[in-house]
Amino acid sequence: MSNTTLTASVVAKAALAILENEMGALKTFHRAYEDEWGDKINGYKIGSSLTIRRPPDFTVRTGATLSTQDVSEGYTTLTINQQIGIDFQFTSQELTLQVSEMAERIMRPAMVNLISYMINDCTTVLKNGTYHWVGTPGTTLTTFAGFAKAMRRMDDMAVPQSDRTALLGPGDFWGLTGAQTALYMQDVAKTAYRQGELGNLGGVSTQMSQFVPTHTVGALGGTPAVNGANQNVTYAASMNTWTQSLITNGWTASVTGLLNVGDVFTIANVHSVNPLTKVSTGALQQFVVTAAANSDISGNATLTISPPIISSGVRQTVDNVPGSTAAITVLGTAATGYANNLVYHKNAFALAVVPMEMPQAAYGGARESYKGLSVRVIPIYDGTNDISKWRLDLLYGRSLIDPRMSVRLSGT
Repeated sequence: MSNTTLTASVVAKAALAILENEMGALKTFHRAYEDEWGDKINGYKIGSSLTIRRPPDFTVRTGATLSTQDVSEGYTTLTINQQIGIDFQFTSQELTLQVSEMAERIMRPAMVNLISYMINDCTTVLKNGTYHWVGTPGTTLTTFAGFAKAMRRMDDMAVPQSDRTALLGPGDFWGLTGAQTALYMQDVAKTAYRQGELGNLGGVSTQMSQFVPTHTVGALGGTPAVNGANQNVTYAASMNTWTQSLITNGWTASVTGLLNVGDVFTIANVHSVNPLTKVSTGALQQFVVTAAANSDISGNATLTISPPIISSGVRQTVDNVPGSTAAITVLGTAATGYANNLVYHKNAFALAVVPMEMPQAAYGGARESYKGLSVRVIPIYDGTNDISKWRLDLLYGRSLIDPRMSVRLSGT
C-alpha cells in the first residue's frame, strides 16, 4: 500500500474499524436506543437524556366480572454523559505513514484501551445495581451445577431464555473450562480442551472477560436488624427509582463505610416471588445497597435499597413484609473483595454510543459513524515544536434497565 498523509478522516476511519472489531462484551448489551439521538423533534435534538419506560405488569382476573387495572409504567433514564478519549501526537516526519502501519502500531492499542475502559465501566454499573447473587463469594466456579445456579435464578425471575450472556473472570472461566474437559460429550469437551472455549452453556453465551468487576464489601459490624415494622412501599411510590429507604439498627456504632454501593443482603423470612405468578420462590429475597451508608453513634443506619419491598399487586417483589426486628445478613466478609461474574439478559442493560458535535473552531476535524458507533478526531498543530497533536473522543451513556434480569455468580 502506498503511503498516505494522515488526516483526521483517515485516523477516524481506522479507529472506527478497530473499535467495531474489538467491542467484545459491549455487543451483548441493548443498543436500540442509539437511534433516538439521531432524530429531531420539531427541529430540535432530544438532549443528553432519554426516558425509558419499564413494561407494565398485570394481574389475571378470574371469573366473568370486569375488574379494570391502572396501567402504571415506571421509567428509568439513559443519560449520555461519559466522554472518554485517547490523545497522541506525531512529528511532521511521522505524518506520512502507511495506513496499515498506523492502525496496527498506534490505533489498535488506543482502541483496546478505550474499549477496556468502557467494558469495565459498564460491568461495574451493572454489578452495582444487581441484587441477585448466587454461589459462595470467594469460591472459584468449577462445576456446571454451580454455573447452572445463575440460570435457575433467572428462570425463577421469569427472564426470557434467549439472549443470555455470562461474563466469567479468568479464574472462574478456566475453572469451568477444565471441568468440561472431563465430559463424555465429545464436541464440548474437545472445544474446551483444545481451544479453551465454552461457547453456549445451558442456553447462555459464555465468555471470558478480564474486566469482570470486583466488589469490596463494606466494613460491617454488629448484629444488624430491621428497625420498625411495615417498611414496605407501593409500586407507585417506587416505580421510577426502583429503590426505597430501610431503617435498620444493631450495627457497630460510628462506622464510616459501613456498607458500600453494591453490597447485597437478605432479611429473615422475606422471600422473593416469581414476577409472573407472584408465588414464593422459596429463596430469600436479596437486596442491593444503592448508596453508601454509615452508622451513627447508636448503631443506626438508614439504607437505600433495591428492589423496593412490595408485598402485593402487579409488581410484587416479596412474599412477606419484614418483621420489626428481622435479622439482616450481608453476603460476604467485611472489607473483602470478590470477583463478580455476571450473567444477564440483553435487555437488562443499555449502552448508547452517539456522535459528538464538531466544534466550529475545530479545523480539519472528522467524525465517523458505523453500526451505532461513532468517533471524533480533531488535529491540533503545535507550531513551536512542529508536532501534530490529535485528540480522539467517544461519547456514550449506560443504564441498568431491569435488574431483575441480571445475576452475580460465584462458585459453590
